[in-house]
Amino acid sequence: MAVPAPVAKDLQLDPKYDDYDFPITAPKPQTGHPGYTTVEQDAQVHQLRSKLEVQGVTDQLDTLTLLRFLRARKFDVTLSESMFLNYMKWRKEFGPNGLNDLVQNFTYDEKSEVFKFYPQYYHKTDKDGRPVYIEQMGNIDLTAMYKITTQDRMLQNLAVEYEKVADPRLPACSRKSGHLLETCCSIMDLKGVGVTKIPSVYNYVKLASDMSQNYYPERLGRLYLINAPWGFSSAFSFIKGWLDPVTVEKIHILGSGYQKELLAQVPAENLPKIFGGSCDCPGGCSLSDEGPWKDAQWAKPAKWEKKAGETKGEIIDTGAVNPGTIPDAGQKPIGAVPVPVSGDEIQAAAPAAH
Repeated sequence: MAVPAPVAKDLQLDPKYDDYDFPITAPKPQTGHPGYTTVEQDAQVHQLRSKLEVQGVTDQLDTLTLLRFLRARKFDVTLSESMFLNYMKWRKEFGPNGLNDLVQNFTYDEKSEVFKFYPQYYHKTDKDGRPVYIEQMGNIDLTAMYKITTQDRMLQNLAVEYEKVADPRLPACSRKSGHLLETCCSIMDLKGVGVTKIPSVYNYVKLASDMSQNYYPERLGRLYLINAPWGFSSAFSFIKGWLDPVTVEKIHILGSGYQKELLAQVPAENLPKIFGGSCDCPGGCSLSDEGPWKDAQWAKPAKWEKKAGETKGEIIDTGAVNPGTIPDAGQKPIGAVPVPVSGDEIQAAAPAAH
């Protein structure tokens, strides 16, 4: 018997932490997602927030964030609390002065040189309005790359980009689409990747995977592994039985004839020419960072950005933005509510996919 679709309802908000200037209702009726939570799930958000407050946490306690952590742990409040506390500890310890300082002040001047070996970038949106994230792994040469940068700086750049996904990229995409978007469409190009490269990159890939899996849950919308080498699909067929069916459904393993399926999800005008699309950004798609987050109609300054006049840091240019109100019926202050395994990231198949 089919499980009935969850009924749409107002998202219960806490005015102390929830201050959204973009739509907050999920595009599809999925239980546990904003706009489709049960009374019990609303209570679990309240319970998790209360437990974290007792632990002294005062940051990142908004409803959307807590729901992501709860979904990643199947709404087990105790496991979600542990995951969240580890996340906050990592934020304080990551980088020279913590992640909040890093996202404001980090500059990656060596990016164009690093990208000659390992392009990792966001570029426009898929047909569902989500940011498209692209990695090209075939030219990875860590020996050469570490003459240009360091592993720590590569990981710092990765963390800063994750922060920019949360704000301003996804909010801008949500404004443009008219509904909440919390995930990305990832493309990992495996062309040129062979078993001989695996040992040399394992340590970095493991650290990048841990960051994604442990600290940024529920960000994977779709994953396309293109130019997958012979035998990859067979290996994945073997391990997918261990994975959450919801996660498996999001993963598409394609060989060299990937264009038709990829173009069914990403409009040609948004897909770089090297993947069969028609986009050819001036200076190269990998360095353009084009998307709604750069469009004045949809972009707004990220909450982490410094006040006007401070110029230090690699901050997304969202100047001259449209301050218009985004209508959304799903915003309702929270009232008194009764207090009554891993989600999307897949380490085995896509260690650093956003």
